[in-house]
Amino acid sequence: VQLQASGGGLVPAGGSLRLSCAASGRTFSTYRMAWFRQAPGKEREFVAVIGWNGVSTYYTDSVKGRFTISRDNAKNTVYLQMNSLKPEDTALYYCAAKTSLGFDPKAAAYSYWGQGTQVTVSS
Repeated sequence: VQLQASGGGLVPAGGSLRLSCAASGRTFSTYRMAWFRQAPGKEREFVAVIGWNGVSTYYTDSVKGRFTISRDNAKNTVYLQMNSLKPEDTALYYCAAKTSLGFDPKAAAYSYWGQGTQVTVSS
């Protein structure tokens, strides 16, 4: 599967953005989809993951209550709605996909990656 992330930009603190990740292929609904982010000088960090049917989700603690991951299997797209953004959310955001079971926060568990979209939150 090939992934294409988009929707990043520059927003003031407290603002919102919605990231999208479009996937190629006819088996999108079988993949568990996740978002990761990487700030300059830091390791890639797990943000959120969603199950194949969109019902089950899991978030890192720092974004709970502010970010929402969702998917539209008919459009082969996963989204990340980001509200109440903070300067510490500034990073390059990546979407990722895996076929194995479980909600794994480790980047190594994901076989497919998009190219990243930059999110910058000004203070």
